[in-house]
Amino acid sequence: MTDRTQPDSVVVVGAGQGGYQTAASLREHGYEGSITLISAEDALPYERPPLSKAYLKGEADEAMLWLRPATYYVRQSIDLVSGTVTEIDPAARSVRLADGSAYGYGHLVLATGATPRTLDVPGKELRGVHTLRTAQDAVALQASLAGARRAVVVGAGFIGLEFAAVAREAGVEVTVVEALDRPLARVVSAPTAEHFTWLHRSNGTELLFGRGLKALHGDGRSNVTAVELADGSRLPADLVLIGVGVTPRTELATAAGLEVDGGIIVDAQLRTTDPHISAIGDCAAFPQVRSGNRRRLESVQNAVGHAQAVAGRLAGSPRAYDELPWFWSDQFATTVQIAGFNEGHETEVVLGSDPDAFSVLLFRGDDLQAVESVNRPADHLAARRLLTQGTDLTPAEAAAPGFSLRTYLRSLAERGTEAPVAL
Repeated sequence: MTDRTQPDSVVVVGAGQGGYQTAASLREHGYEGSITLISAEDALPYERPPLSKAYLKGEADEAMLWLRPATYYVRQSIDLVSGTVTEIDPAARSVRLADGSAYGYGHLVLATGATPRTLDVPGKELRGVHTLRTAQDAVALQASLAGARRAVVVGAGFIGLEFAAVAREAGVEVTVVEALDRPLARVVSAPTAEHFTWLHRSNGTELLFGRGLKALHGDGRSNVTAVELADGSRLPADLVLIGVGVTPRTELATAAGLEVDGGIIVDAQLRTTDPHISAIGDCAAFPQVRSGNRRRLESVQNAVGHAQAVAGRLAGSPRAYDELPWFWSDQFATTVQIAGFNEGHETEVVLGSDPDAFSVLLFRGDDLQAVESVNRPADHLAARRLLTQGTDLTPAEAAAPGFSLRTYLRSLAERGTEAPVAL
C-alpha cells in the first residue's frame, strides 16, 4: 500500500539524467504509486556527457548511451511517454501535451533542463552551423565532422573545447573564438585555463581570445563557408559549432505562475513556490548550503543528487539538498576534475611540479572553496572528502613544501577528525 503521506502519482517532465533518476529513485525508495516520465525526445533516456566525446569519436553508439534498456521501464512500471508538454494546470494538477493528451499528478517534477544559447548574427541558419545538447544534435554534428576540413568553434567552454579536441584528433583544422581573455574563464582558475590553452595549441588548435562574432557567410547554396569576426577578419569554415552556454528551460514554470529568476526558484528541498511541484537539475535555482547563495548548476552530479533528494522526500524521507558539487571534462588525454564551487577566490595554491598533472586549491580568505585537479584523480577524491566534511586547511599550510592533500587527509584520520581513507 502507498504511504498516505505520499502522492498517489508522480509526473516527471523531462527524461534527461535528472528525470530518469527521479523515476528510478522513487522505485528504489519503495514508492508504489504511478510514475509517468515524459520525454520531449523520441528516445530512451540517455547520458549526455559522451555526446561531445566518445559518441562523436564513434566509440559509443546510441544503445551504449541509454541509461536503461526499454525493459527496465516496463519492469519498474514507469510509464515512459514521448511528447512535448505545453501547459501545466496547477489548479487541476495536470499537464497537457501538444497532442492534446493530459496527465494528472499528485506531484509534478520539472526536469526540463536547458537549451543551447544561439547568437543573433546573420547566417546562423546556414547548413553546417551546429549547437550540441541532444543526441539528435550529436548525430548531425558527427555527420558534418566526417566531411569537414576546417571547423570554427565559437566559445571556449567545456562543450566547445571537448568538440575542438575531437575534431583535431579527426584531422580537422580547428579555430576556437572566445570573447573573453582565456578559455573556461567562468569555471576554472587562471593556472588551469593556461594549461588548457597550452594543451589545445600544442595539438594544433588556433585559439583567438577577446574576439567577437559578426556574421556567418555561405556559398549561395546555404552551406557555411566562413566566419566573420567583429574586427572584419574572416575564418574559412565548413563546420561551425556554437558553444556559448545554455538557457534554463523555464517557460512552463513561468506560465504556471511559479517563481522564476535565472532558473526555477526552489527551496533547500527542491520545492517550487507550488507545494505540489518540484524542480531539479539544470533548470532549478537552489540555495547553496555553504554560501546560502542561490545557484543553478549544469552537471550530471547535480541532476542525480537533486533527483535522489526529491524522490526521497516524496517517498517519505525529506532532507535538504547539501551535496558537494563536482564536475569533470576530458580533452585529448587530459582530464580535469573540479570539487566544490568557486564563488570568487582570492588565493591560488598549486600542488605538483608536473605541468601535465597538478591541482589548484582556491581559497577565499582561509576558506577552501574548490579544488581543480588536472590528471590527479587521487587529489580530486581527497578534495571531495575534505570539502564535504569541512576543513580548516589554510593557504599557508597548503603552500608548505611537500604538502599533499592525501597526506593531509590521512593526518586528519589519525587525529580522529576524519574517517580513515584509502587513496
